[in-house]
Amino acid sequence: MRTPIAVLLALSIASCGPKPATTTTTATTPVAAVATAAPIATPVAAKKPETSTIHGIQRVDDYAWMKKKDDPAVLEYLKAENAYTATVTAPLAKLRKSIYDEMLSRIDENDVSVPYRHRGYWYYSRNAKGLQYPIYCRKKAGAKTEKYADVMAAEEILIDPNEIAKKEKYVSVGEREISDDGTKMAFSVDVTGFREYTLQVKNLTTGELYPEKIEDVGSVTWAPDNKTIFYVTEDDAERPYRLWRHTLGADPKKDVIVYEEKDERFGVGFGRSADDAYLLLAIGSHTTSEYRYLDAKTPAGTFKTIAPRIQDQEYSADHKNGLFYIVTNDIGRNNRVVTAPVKTPDRKNWKELFPHRDDVMIEGVELYKSHLVMAARKDALPQLLVVPDKGEGWKVPVDEGVYSIGTDVNAEFDTGLLRYRFVSFTTPNTTYDLDLATKQKTLLKRQPVKGDFDPARYVSERVWATAADGTQIPISVVRRANVAKDGKAPLFITGYGSYGASYGASFSSSRLSLLDRGVVFAVAHIRGGGDMGKKWHDAGRMMKKQSSFSDFITCTETLVAQGFGAKDRVAINGGSAGGLLMGAVVNSRPDLFKAVVADVPFVDVINTMLDESLPLTVGEFEEWGNPKEKPAYDYMMTYSPYDNVKAQAYPAILVTSSLNDSQVLYHEPTKWVAKLRTVKTDKNPLLMKMNVEAAGHGGKSGRYERMEEEAFRYSFLLWQLGLAN
Repeated sequence: MRTPIAVLLALSIASCGPKPATTTTTATTPVAAVATAAPIATPVAAKKPETSTIHGIQRVDDYAWMKKKDDPAVLEYLKAENAYTATVTAPLAKLRKSIYDEMLSRIDENDVSVPYRHRGYWYYSRNAKGLQYPIYCRKKAGAKTEKYADVMAAEEILIDPNEIAKKEKYVSVGEREISDDGTKMAFSVDVTGFREYTLQVKNLTTGELYPEKIEDVGSVTWAPDNKTIFYVTEDDAERPYRLWRHTLGADPKKDVIVYEEKDERFGVGFGRSADDAYLLLAIGSHTTSEYRYLDAKTPAGTFKTIAPRIQDQEYSADHKNGLFYIVTNDIGRNNRVVTAPVKTPDRKNWKELFPHRDDVMIEGVELYKSHLVMAARKDALPQLLVVPDKGEGWKVPVDEGVYSIGTDVNAEFDTGLLRYRFVSFTTPNTTYDLDLATKQKTLLKRQPVKGDFDPARYVSERVWATAADGTQIPISVVRRANVAKDGKAPLFITGYGSYGASYGASFSSSRLSLLDRGVVFAVAHIRGGGDMGKKWHDAGRMMKKQSSFSDFITCTETLVAQGFGAKDRVAINGGSAGGLLMGAVVNSRPDLFKAVVADVPFVDVINTMLDESLPLTVGEFEEWGNPKEKPAYDYMMTYSPYDNVKAQAYPAILVTSSLNDSQVLYHEPTKWVAKLRTVKTDKNPLLMKMNVEAAGHGGKSGRYERMEEEAFRYSFLLWQLGLAN
């Protein structure tokens, strides 16, 4: 998915795209005949192409009509594509069922999350066999020394999405914010997949809902008076831009706009400081940020600014003991940490706590009463550093070479424990409590993998590829220990490379269905991502975006050259901005790949970036560039997948999308597929699976539904890699 901005904002990203500027194409059949299946009739030829001119260049888009979501011909076309995909993949039904059954057999269908303690309650979620969604619960806590295992209190169900699902086909629970006194919960739910969250408030004593319902809500935060709620709403482009103040029980029409962000590059987020003393308003674009603060005890007061925004400077802030702790890139791209007094927090009073380093990216700090925890990254691997207020800091130890580590829910400000998560390609998601006084860790839970799973059967390693400019690109690889590096194995590579997002190692019990069939899995940590710090991001964005694509190609060639996979058995996958990666590399080097799975792919780059009415487009100018500027247009034209489809042989391609996706609108992959069908010269399968009912950027919302979708992708990959039997 496309990454949110790094200032407490839950901004997602839309996609963009144009088509060839100088030629039109006459569409014939949207899908080629397979076996005895007849070609599907298409309405494309009957539609008038859209023409436009920019920078003196005429642009012609034969498939622009597909943007009209309410046109019956669009739904007809999408259903025809789905029917064709169902026909082509029908012989894979047995394999899909087998893969799904394998996935299901490995999970605990009655799983329970690790409970965390907060303000006198233990909070957790639990799954029940046969139900699609986790049920969110709590139990009353006893003495502070109590362990959850000793709790005797009855369970309270806070919200059960399965009840909502009895009437809705899609359910996504957004915010679940409990008032300080524990008696009320503000929560938001989306039932469309388009991130259209509606805010309501539940009385946790009576179980009843308060009358107010507020639409299009993002961040939600209680003030400590237990009656004031701050919430953020979005504009027509899905940009969180207004902060409101609401009094519980009052008419929402009378709510006060506390802040409105006029600059369309910026969005807003809201929350409380770690010590709950301050309300914090975060304002940020992809490159610039600003924070404002207000004493939480005076929610009707006026916000003050910590430091005014300066273009291309980012910072985030939190508070304890009269100081703001600020992570900022003001003197270096990899950030430093400074403190500032609350009374005079402007830049001239910043005092450095941790300096900037070229080889270490400081990603953030979490504050606690007597210590802080810093998240950092070096050599494409994350680190957690514990720094006491008094004494020397130390790094949380790890015992694997390729892994991910991060803090878990640490809701209590006054604590001597650090709860953190550890995971690798071979170690399932694991939760620990670390005693900061003794440095002893306690295993709380390792995600169960049912069946005969044995981590010793698998090996992971770090590989480095050398780009044409000499840059070393890290690659993370996992395979069965008995799969030799002899150049014969099927190879499955994924990547992302945008928004400075890091792509860490993760465990997937579903992925075992590939590994156990001999598939080697790899993650290419290409430029444009954040695996090697902000300079890594800078080296693959804007007018350097081509580096992301050339890095991925180099990583593929390196893995094949080192014997990890056969050159004619390479499959690749990417989603959203990673789907852009897929489209770009198959245009430039289709010979490298046997099969491609592009999920919700951002492939119509220029057309989308020219349309500022689409969700999140304006904010994206700082990631991709603004094609209304000629240099940016010319550069984006060199890689935009939709614009660069050409008459050549392509690999087998599976494209997935959702009609209600608000981040990469459905018409991008739809237009791309339609154009590929007309232009490509091969007879390899080109399939599109469009969720035409309720689904979002991540597909369907239920856990069993998602396993079915994954089984579908895996069956396609195994088919193309020669492992369908």
